[in-house]
Amino acid sequence: MAVFNLSDYLTKRRKIIEEELQNVIKGIDEASGTLKRAMKYSLFSGGKRIRPIFAFAAAEAVGGTAKDALPAAIALELIHTYSLVHDDLPAMDDDDLRRGLPTSHKVFGEAQAVLAGDALLTKAFSVLTDFANNNINPKKLLMVAHEIAQAAGEQGMLGGQIADIESERKEIDLPSLEFIHIRKTGALILASIRSGAILVGTDEDKLGKLSKYGRNIGLAFQISDDILDVVGDKELMGKKPGQDHVKGKATYPALLGLSESRKMAEKLVEKAIETLSDFGKAAEPLRAIGTFIIERQS
Repeated sequence: MAVFNLSDYLTKRRKIIEEELQNVIKGIDEASGTLKRAMKYSLFSGGKRIRPIFAFAAAEAVGGTAKDALPAAIALELIHTYSLVHDDLPAMDDDDLRRGLPTSHKVFGEAQAVLAGDALLTKAFSVLTDFANNNINPKKLLMVAHEIAQAAGEQGMLGGQIADIESERKEIDLPSLEFIHIRKTGALILASIRSGAILVGTDEDKLGKLSKYGRNIGLAFQISDDILDVVGDKELMGKKPGQDHVKGKATYPALLGLSESRKMAEKLVEKAIETLSDFGKAAEPLRAIGTFIIERQS
């Protein structure tokens, strides 16, 4: 039996994403000028494309293809990119580097970076609801648009972000830290997985199991990010580690220590993979990505 090649899988799926993102940028009027350049700069400054790949893998796990999940995949990457542009702003984390390159506001200015982030966010829903070109049941697209909007808004990413900001330099307990991480990072990952499955069409039992996988993987992903900020290599990460500590961020290593944080991430991934026991070979990408999340170096 052939061993699943995750590296090959990720390379092929990233190629699909890169090509479609290029098409999105090409479709923006040149009259947009700086706005178009700033959007393109952040979209193509590197990145693992994990969220859209999760959408692809979930679609494949329930008998579909990457193409079935493409509208959601591209929307998710646009939203993720917008969140990074805004996260780097002086009013937020005030970061100079992202993926080894100057952040958007360092290149284009603060106002332009704010607007580029806004444009990426709104473009996401334009892409997702382009019924004429998506050739997907509009009802499914509407369901996915709702899923993603909930995950990106006050009940998800934005709610987690503000809780994260308000917890800086304060002592918080484990449930409060989990609240931040589940919303700040976990919600959009969960939406990625659910969206891919919804666009293909699946029963409630399988969707429920994929949702359990997504909740566990989403939290594990952020814990892994917390750990990398402590032990990560600057060259591999494209930014200086240790910034969470400098800014007084609420993180798992700060609260539990590195060893316990690693154990928690590993346990979450183990639980996530267990939920896929009924999916067979089609879910192998999801299983492999789960392991990759806690072994990655950037």
